[in-house]
Amino acid sequence: MQSIPDQVLSDIADYVLEFEINSDLALKTAHACLIDTLGCGLEALEYPECTKLLGPIVPGTVVPNGARVPGTQFQLDPIKAAFDIGATIRWLDFNDTWLAAEWGHPSDNLGGILATADWLSRTAVATGKAPLTMRQVLDAMIMAHEIQGCLALENAFNQVGLDHVVLVKVASTAVVGRLLGLDRNELINAISHAWLDGQALRTYRHAPNTGSRKSWAAGDATSRAVRLALIAKTGEMGYPTALSAKEWGFYDVLFKGHAFRFQRPYGTYVMENVLFKISYPAEFHAQTAVECAMTLHRQLAARGQSAADIEWLTIRTHQACLRIIDKNGPLTNPADRDHCIQYMVAVALIFGRLSAADYEDAIAVDSRIDALRDRIQCVEDPAFTRDYHDPSKRSIANALTVRLDDGTELSEVICEYPIGHRRRRDEGIPILIEKFKHNLARRFPSKQQNRILGVSLNLDDLCVKPVHEYVDLYVI
Repeated sequence: MQSIPDQVLSDIADYVLEFEINSDLALKTAHACLIDTLGCGLEALEYPECTKLLGPIVPGTVVPNGARVPGTQFQLDPIKAAFDIGATIRWLDFNDTWLAAEWGHPSDNLGGILATADWLSRTAVATGKAPLTMRQVLDAMIMAHEIQGCLALENAFNQVGLDHVVLVKVASTAVVGRLLGLDRNELINAISHAWLDGQALRTYRHAPNTGSRKSWAAGDATSRAVRLALIAKTGEMGYPTALSAKEWGFYDVLFKGHAFRFQRPYGTYVMENVLFKISYPAEFHAQTAVECAMTLHRQLAARGQSAADIEWLTIRTHQACLRIIDKNGPLTNPADRDHCIQYMVAVALIFGRLSAADYEDAIAVDSRIDALRDRIQCVEDPAFTRDYHDPSKRSIANALTVRLDDGTELSEVICEYPIGHRRRRDEGIPILIEKFKHNLARRFPSKQQNRILGVSLNLDDLCVKPVHEYVDLYVI
């Protein structure tokens, strides 16, 4: 007699199969998220360390009706396409963010969603059936955001050493299963496999092992999700108590015996409140710190001074920032630097900018950066930590105080909500669109840019566009 599935598995499956998305805010935000995420992937194509990972497993392989990788000529099976899309999306740490007990980037799920939808759409047309539409992609994005984000609200996987991409794998498995037409049993089976998988450790995000795997780990997770959903589609059995089984289940083996806790039922909350990285490719806990640093850079210039005149700088911050990106000592590669708040603030103060290129060795060798890093100290403000966890605020506050060599102490510069926050959405979306346009211009001639923009910026037109026709706009 088969066990009753864990409630967590059933709840995810029932949400994916039964919930109707009626939130205009969620749909509009998903629209912004789609173009921003694709733009992030296009920018990553300028980095050889990313592009070396792309393309078919066996060189030269072309998959009939396969999924395309935007900004390239690759047409791949949906599993490898999911990896490639996911890796480009995450490479530069510039896509959206969700901050709670666990952190993560819900748009990482677009790798599996877009690859699967594109492949299914092409296959449908080839067999005389109706293609999938981009509205189905947007709906899947909303659901994946919700699953990943709601699991993250009260459950700190980082506290047991697990990386947040476990949630990408689970969320992608669920929504890809929906796209594949899995029934409830098959979907529960697929989700159980996602929890059973060996889960990634956070090793590659922390010293002394910080490295570029953190840039492709989410691509790996969303790709694995496609594989698991396809396995379940064959009728392969699942494991109904994958979480709760005594001694051998996820809770006992990997979560110190604790069951997951939930703050709210699944709906559209996460997409409505997701955080966009608009101005700076900085780990999100440092976004407001970089905004403050840019203000201080302008203030120093107005005084006829520069970062060289700083005696010390204090960053008043929240606990999550201290845990993830408060780093001293050598930084060995770009992945290490883009997770160091002192590095990001120092670059902004010295150069008056922060771009993805500023994490590369050519900039990092500037001795002024490490010299200033040594004069920057982070301290926790408990009020900032409380507001960070407050669901009515969800702030990501940082405050910078500078003392100059001449003894002058500048007024503290504080920023509670970054420009990508829901509270600054009206201010942020126009800049997000400009970011998308700039990223299109990196890869495509003006005529192709205009074709993409003509569909992408009109939500009504985008929703009815067949998936494969939309993705084809991005073929180089």
